[in-house]
Amino acid sequence: MSFLRRRSATPAGPDFDVLAMDPGDWPGNLGAGLLPAPDGSCQGVFLRYDLFGGRGPAMIIGNLPEGSPAREVPEGEIPFEVAQLLLALENDEEITVVGTEDVPVMQGDNLLIVRRLKLSEGRISCVQFDRSDNVLVTIAAWDRPITDDLYALLKPLPAELFQQG
Repeated sequence: MSFLRRRSATPAGPDFDVLAMDPGDWPGNLGAGLLPAPDGSCQGVFLRYDLFGGRGPAMIIGNLPEGSPAREVPEGEIPFEVAQLLLALENDEEITVVGTEDVPVMQGDNLLIVRRLKLSEGRISCVQFDRSDNVLVTIAAWDRPITDDLYALLKPLPAELFQQG
């Protein structure tokens, strides 16, 4: 994806572009979380989109750069974003990945190879793809299928969204 690039490091936000849906396009509540490393660098960003009036998220989108420990998931284990979704829903069920499928998807002029994860909990949809800047994007949704239309809504969010103060 040619429009994505690394930003200069800033201690108050991520040092990479965060690809997600614009909060202004989302009718519910939005929350963002940063995964800090001991050196102050950002090891990932996840956005929680809540359509259920505070009763739990509809979707979590994560952006994890190369080297982020949250990317290191043993075979069959769920991605970090699925774990965050389950935590937010207060669901402590044991969920595993039971299969994957690679699907080509167009996003504008870019071809994405999207990995669809099949989970032991059928109400969770999960997809992942790698960006040209080696950031792994994971989308986990509760009780909603993830359709190809969603990829057209994804765009880099402004860095100011993640600044503190």
